[in-house]
Amino acid sequence: MAERYSWRWWLMLVLLWSAVLVSALAVVRTAHLTRQKVNQLEVLRREANQLHVQWGQYLLEQSAWSAYGRIEKEATEKLQMVVPRGEQLVMVSE
Repeated sequence: MAERYSWRWWLMLVLLWSAVLVSALAVVRTAHLTRQKVNQLEVLRREANQLHVQWGQYLLEQSAWSAYGRIEKEATEKLQMVVPRGEQLVMVSE
């Protein structure tokens, strides 16, 4: 029965099995790399969301620090500035 199969047949069988094993290993490696990249993407998305929240907080803080009422209060209390009366205004013409 073993005489029915030639050495070419056995060589073809070994080559096909090798191709199947290499293909299976490639699928496993690709699946692993894909999972790593998806995990990395989720980490970056979480970081982007945190940065977006932080940016919003910075905008609120900037708005609070630059509010007209706060600036006027700082000018009057710390710098002793006052709003000039009518006779203290000087108009400069060209």
